Amino acid sequence: MDKFVIEGQRPLRGAVEISGSKNAALPILAAALLSTEPLVIKNVPDLWDVHTMLKILGALGVTSSKNPAGEITLNVADEKPDTAPYELVKTMRASFCVLGPLLARRKRARVSLPGGCVIGPRPVDLHLKGLKALGARIEIEDGYVVAEATQLKGTEIYLAGANGSSVLATANVVMAAVLAEGKTTIINAACEPEIHDLMQCLNNMGARISGVGTPIVTIQGVESLHGAVHDVIPDRIEGGTFLVAGAITNSSIEVKKCRPAHLAAVVDKMSQMGIHVEMAAASCRVIPSAEIRPADITTLPYPGFPTDLQAQFIALLALTHGISLVTERIFPDRFMHIAEMGRMGARIRKEGATAVIEGVQELRGAPVMASDLRASAALVLAGLAARGTSEIQRVYHIDRGYESIEKKLNALGARIERTKDEE
Repeated sequence: MDKFVIEGQRPLRGAVEISGSKNAALPILAAALLSTEPLVIKNVPDLWDVHTMLKILGALGVTSSKNPAGEITLNVADEKPDTAPYELVKTMRASFCVLGPLLARRKRARVSLPGGCVIGPRPVDLHLKGLKALGARIEIEDGYVVAEATQLKGTEIYLAGANGSSVLATANVVMAAVLAEGKTTIINAACEPEIHDLMQCLNNMGARISGVGTPIVTIQGVESLHGAVHDVIPDRIEGGTFLVAGAITNSSIEVKKCRPAHLAAVVDKMSQMGIHVEMAAASCRVIPSAEIRPADITTLPYPGFPTDLQAQFIALLALTHGISLVTERIFPDRFMHIAEMGRMGARIRKEGATAVIEGVQELRGAPVMASDLRASAALVLAGLAARGTSEIQRVYHIDRGYESIEKKLNALGARIERTKDEE
């Protein structure tokens, strides 16, 4: 099992290019199930989760090929398979979004209940609610969701849960509705850029979706979709992570090939903390700040502050003089990184869904263990800023969502070595 060995307190400088969005690419890959014509997807990141999704699609009769430019071409070779197996779906929650397109195109889907990062309960009730509203018959059998429908029919669906809209539920329902008979209106659809990107891809394939990027989406069902070429948006979470890398190491870093508008809430919060970020058409540059102020942060659905950057900002706030509060409204149990940061000298306590952070003068290198994808990134950031050497175990988590993060950071001046854990 790989681990990172990080030599801390090295200044960073230069520019880094952001890869394609993991959270956009995964449902877009699943959209290949909706047509028998080729779907060509550009700017797909080279990640474990992408490899897992391609294996799942392979089990569902979809062939895939990648050219030297990194474009992935998907072709449906066999429409008979309808089962997404447990051994693959258990590793990645986003794989559950094959449910909607399978049901819409093949009239039956048998998909294992999903796994993924351990960040608290993540029920699939909204997925099932939306598909049932479209006319699907759904049962849970031996850990699998079994859904059937001779013909899905458009309807009005209110798609909201206790913590607001659901990105993956919106993806599943939209992909089912594009081949449903009649008009479907989704109220409280997720507005995240990744969902916007999926809808753009579906429209490129011949879907008729309006209200893209808003909480009220209308889908006029069509008989079939055709092939298309689609370019995945840049990963806003990777972009935000590198902005924090600059701030936590007091370094000037240019984040290139990003969409600054997708980082508006992040840049606004950094500005409140005294961190200046210069914005350009497709890049951001973080400017070192002599003194960073504490902050109160609450995670919210887009366009609010993203839950996927909560852990990274906690690492930054751990070195900020004063008391900061970070409240998690999306996944209230998403604080497993706190204990590991404590091993590095951070002073953080959890009170319900809020982390109370008392800033310290420095963090100290220590052996720590990653618990999930974004916690991994936070520990890397903490290691970059800490005095001494840090060892981060179980970095396979970070490989799920960051393309060659250690290589990108080393190119900026960090010293991170990937080695094998002796355990």
